Amino acid sequence: MTSTSAAAAARATVHGYPRQGPNRELKKAIEGYWQGGVGADALRATAAELRRDTWRQLVGAGVHEVPTGDFSYYDHVLDTSVMVGAVPARHRDAVAADPLDGYFAMARGTQDVAPLEMTKWFDTNYHYLVPELGPDTVFAADSAQQVGELAEALALGAAARPVLVGPVTYLLLAKPAPGVAAGFDPLTLLDRLLPVYAEVLADLRAAGADWVQLDEPALVQDRSPAVLNAAARAYRDLGTLPDRPRLLVASYFDRLGEALPVLAKAPVEGLALDFTGAAAGNLGDLAAVGGLPGKRLVAGVVDGRNVWINDHEKSLATLGTLLGLADRVDVASSCSLLHVPLDAAAERDIDPQIARWLAFARQKTAEIVTLARGLAQGTGAIAAELVANRADLASRAGSALTHDPAVRARAAAVTDADGRRSQPYAERAAAQRAHLGLPLLPTTTIGSFPQTAELRTARADLRAGRIDAAGYEERIAAEIREVLAFQEKAGIDVLVHGEPERNDMVQYFAERLTGYLATRHGWVQSYGTRYVRPPVLAGDVSRPEPMTVRWTTYAQSLTDRPVKGMLTGPVTMLAWSFVRDDQPRAETARQVALALRDEVDDLEAAGSSVIQVDEPALRETLPLRTAARAAYLAWATEAFRLTTAGVRPDTQIHTHMCYAEFGDILAAIDDLDADVISLEAARSHMQAAAELATAGYPREVGPGVYDIHSPRVPGVAEATALLRKGLDAIPAERLWVNPDCGLKTRGWPEVRAALQNLVAAAHEVRASVPDPAS
Repeated sequence: MTSTSAAAAARATVHGYPRQGPNRELKKAIEGYWQGGVGADALRATAAELRRDTWRQLVGAGVHEVPTGDFSYYDHVLDTSVMVGAVPARHRDAVAADPLDGYFAMARGTQDVAPLEMTKWFDTNYHYLVPELGPDTVFAADSAQQVGELAEALALGAAARPVLVGPVTYLLLAKPAPGVAAGFDPLTLLDRLLPVYAEVLADLRAAGADWVQLDEPALVQDRSPAVLNAAARAYRDLGTLPDRPRLLVASYFDRLGEALPVLAKAPVEGLALDFTGAAAGNLGDLAAVGGLPGKRLVAGVVDGRNVWINDHEKSLATLGTLLGLADRVDVASSCSLLHVPLDAAAERDIDPQIARWLAFARQKTAEIVTLARGLAQGTGAIAAELVANRADLASRAGSALTHDPAVRARAAAVTDADGRRSQPYAERAAAQRAHLGLPLLPTTTIGSFPQTAELRTARADLRAGRIDAAGYEERIAAEIREVLAFQEKAGIDVLVHGEPERNDMVQYFAERLTGYLATRHGWVQSYGTRYVRPPVLAGDVSRPEPMTVRWTTYAQSLTDRPVKGMLTGPVTMLAWSFVRDDQPRAETARQVALALRDEVDDLEAAGSSVIQVDEPALRETLPLRTAARAAYLAWATEAFRLTTAGVRPDTQIHTHMCYAEFGDILAAIDDLDADVISLEAARSHMQAAAELATAGYPREVGPGVYDIHSPRVPGVAEATALLRKGLDAIPAERLWVNPDCGLKTRGWPEVRAALQNLVAAAHEVRASVPDPAS
């Protein structure tokens, strides 16, 4: 096919779409089901209607081929485990008795059975459920969900393309099941898994699938020859099946690199590649391998992970180059639109001038359709859209919001000394022990306590004018008193005020810093039914006034025990926002760090002896390619130290991380120079503690012994066993006892029981361990 005919054939498509519905109908239906107020049939009906609404909206917008199989009640990797029959032994009875309840048991656990481990989906804030595999795993195809959703879309008259997690990525995301040797490599199961994928593909073909997309994002990471050979074998075997639909292998989030020639040569009919951000290098790489002659290329030129409008002229230039490299070029988002909110038009409180710069899922869909039309029909067909796009881009570039000379001058004046504590850790630790007087194995929590319906109602009443500011503040003060009283009675050593005034750990601060914009309806799935509203970081950042000092000081006035000041760190403030793309992230991180430094200094001046600066996103934001990691970790750790380095030696700095693979950043964790780090460890059976010990981490550690992402309450014996396992790695004088994460999403009954058990476990182990200070 010539470039001209390839252009004329261009079509619009997307990899996936937000699942929740415009008013988070899916979240409400699922949580209603968990609580017994919504039946299984009603839940399924809500889900089916949401899927139909999505497909109708996409077709109506001009999308030529809609995705199916991207919908999920909880997580698409968990759905894949169900599809291939990889159900852990402890969940099989529940799944056999009731597949829906068994599915949710795998995701959330029950009082008697632990859930699957959860961790971050590559470098995003989406969490997936980690497959558990071993040498005895027996796969079996179950394509009912995938076939059923395809049939639904086809019944609407839509051209539909099922989207599946590819077999290589699925195995690379898996971990050895409990009881399986840690050195077991799930990729050794590939030959056992491929026949199951072959059966699913045949089922989809029989159901009417013309194309099926197999997502292989794990191949954008640095991979060994063995992994590349496995990918080549997988797609040789699947590509030569006699009974299959056409195959589109997709990657996203970074360059395919050494995996590109492997997939380009595979006997599949098409590739979907990301051409945005770190993946822009795919353009040159594709030319270097001779393109994709005779194949379809789905070109991801609209960023599926950020909310800024597309630069149409730049994208058209990229698409024009790609026309000579493939038989057919279609236009798409870089990845699933799952990672952005649904509709920017719903944000009626944002300045209309700024709203021009934003594109959520519906706007991105329109951009894709516009670019496909421009590619197929020529730029004259989209002349008006190009004029408007140029004007919107110019408006953003020239806005006073994006450039504050005072902020830029302060950031430019930072020196290396500004990011270093005045004394080494060993001297600080001695000063902190003397100042705080904590027992061996001190207990604490991560920060937030349950966000009750009453608290959410109070915030809504304040917004609606049903209560005034004084009434709202009294409600917050009463909640803080209750949280403090419970912690004291339970015997917790280092307290928190519970954060009842905070809507979200990032949004709360974003609403009080310049340069940030908050949304009202910009919900994005983090995991399961947990949705967050990432703020938009649009301009230069500063702190006009203290943000947390009032309520932290009030809480400290109620108790003689130390109350932690609680802040979200600069890297997480970037990672869990839609960050500006018009300057280096290192510069933005430095601005945020300086604003947070002012808050840390004010907390200390107001009497806080313990200050926690959370950085759960430090690992999440790690570049997928090794070559880019050193530069990232340099500015990320500098930003944390810049936030915290101004305090006295006897002020104890904590940080917190959760639900990520920490082994890749152990040196960076050390370089943060925090005095105490708390980490998720319950689901991973103290893996993080063992990794820190192996790396020789010299500071204090709180590996979590209570998995707060499950409704189950760990008993004293369970918490004690985890704590003793932690002691195998971390000496008692450096070990803290705490939950995995904040308690915001849990209910008070389970929190009371779990924390009482946690304290009892700490006392039991404390009594059996000699105190090195005595």
